Amino acid sequence: QVQLVESGGGSVQPGGSLRLSCVLSRDRLDYYAVGWFRQPPGKEREPVSCISSAEASTYYVDSVKGRFTISRDNAKGTVYLQMNDLRPEDTAVYFCATAQCWPVISGAAFGSWGQGTQVTVSS
Repeated sequence: QVQLVESGGGSVQPGGSLRLSCVLSRDRLDYYAVGWFRQPPGKEREPVSCISSAEASTYYVDSVKGRFTISRDNAKGTVYLQMNDLRPEDTAVYFCATAQCWPVISGAAFGSWGQGTQVTVSS
């Protein structure tokens, strides 16, 4: 089963930027659609963004469109989430997972999840 490891979280001021990385343990990253999800304090986990497998189509929830960019580097086995113009409401633990991107972003059935990385946006 593929393993995923996130990194890149941290604390930033509103308006700042962070880039999260998700490294997959298996070869052929292009076999997998990968999604980013987040769990704000005291709330349920929610989808953020997703990138499909072969054609690398990208998907975003409305709250992050225009601010976040998902990308993948198949040679490095890594999916990135570039987060710009961060807001306090983006504060959450961010997870990557093998995913289904359409019609809704969701974790893949019998998929794999990383351990999460904390993002805190505060002045």
